[in-house]
Amino acid sequence: MFKKILVANRGEIALRVIRTCKEMGIKTVAVYSKADEESLHVRFADEAVCIGPAPSSESYLKIPNIIAAAEITNADAIHPGYGFLSENAKFSKICGEHKIKFVGPSPEMIEKMGDKATAVSTMNLAKVPTIPGSGGAVENEDEALKIASKIGYPVMVKASAGGGGKGMRAVWNKADFKKSWSSAKQEASAAFGNDDMYIEKLIQEPRHIEIQIIADQFGNVSHLSERDCSIQRRHQKLTEETPSPFMTSKLRDRMGKAAVKAAKFINYEGVGTVEFLVDKDRNFYFMEMNTRIQVEHPITEQVIDYDLIKEQIKVAAGVKVSGNHYYPKLHSIECRINAEDPENDFRPSPGKITNLHLPGGHGVRVDTHVYSGYTISPNYDSMIAKIITTDQKREEAINKMRRALDEFVIEGIKTTIPFHRKLMDNDDYINGIYTTKFMEDFED
Repeated sequence: MFKKILVANRGEIALRVIRTCKEMGIKTVAVYSKADEESLHVRFADEAVCIGPAPSSESYLKIPNIIAAAEITNADAIHPGYGFLSENAKFSKICGEHKIKFVGPSPEMIEKMGDKATAVSTMNLAKVPTIPGSGGAVENEDEALKIASKIGYPVMVKASAGGGGKGMRAVWNKADFKKSWSSAKQEASAAFGNDDMYIEKLIQEPRHIEIQIIADQFGNVSHLSERDCSIQRRHQKLTEETPSPFMTSKLRDRMGKAAVKAAKFINYEGVGTVEFLVDKDRNFYFMEMNTRIQVEHPITEQVIDYDLIKEQIKVAAGVKVSGNHYYPKLHSIECRINAEDPENDFRPSPGKITNLHLPGGHGVRVDTHVYSGYTISPNYDSMIAKIITTDQKREEAINKMRRALDEFVIEGIKTTIPFHRKLMDNDDYINGIYTTKFMEDFED
């Protein structure tokens, strides 16, 4: 087992990893930007190293600074959390070159699945169902137009290096194709430094359902069932739940087997999620694979009593996974609490928290790094907390979430708590009738 792990991240996920390491008897190193000097992950780690100024490009994305911090503290492993460098093949490779274990997949695995177009091509070879489309990156606009005409409109143009909804456009007819193609390429280039694009058939009003997997270096793969992440705004997830109200035992079995097949085909190691779009007839199609821990991992932990971070670290240290599959015994819902103003187009609301009260009680979990007096920086993602409620049945989990949101007090900034409270009273949500288009009607 590792003696000391450096956590190359910030916020609630850094704190989450540090807590698990402490429970495992592993020393921890926090890295932080100057903007995060007063963050809890800095206070609770055994050691802390400042790696640069506030902009992430000069701190949390600065590979030489992070490697230097690991070397001067004698860390033998680096946990990347999610976001930042968590799916960066170059970072994984450099860690290996410096004899530091990257708690995640190898550079080769990240490269196979990190580029969306390459991932689709790989899954076609693995015979995992994929959405009809180009099957890989498209060379130019003329070729793209031919493919779009062949598979039929509407189509989606997507950035190969995409994420977070950037570099994506829905195209409903040939007349709009050139404009959408051009704007998506420009956005992809600005966001990822890579303007490669691919094309898929647009699956209208689908469910976004992902399968959590964990795999070891010996070829054993377990799936931990599904999470329904369909409630999104501009491709950003807002709330998640497990089990999915749309799921059947037969569909779960089929999707679980497909996810395991995908992981085994690339000899995957670590935790990850295989993400699918599921149409109204319960046909499912591979969308992408996230080669890291997910923001929404707590709901899976709650329904199967399984510490994903702990098991992720054990796998990185060479421990085998059982190969058994896990099925939800309870129902769990997660609401992402962002420092945003839902009454003003969800604009970021940085600033100082003047008063904070966290909800509690049986079946209520809050993952957060904020406290009263903490200042939300404008430099990073606006998510400041995750509230998770768990109970025997979905209806009970929703009731518990209503109560917990009513108790959740954050003053001094705007948050998405009022939005989630309204969501919990929405008839379609209560009845489990929602797709990725839910927010369009909800906001109207």
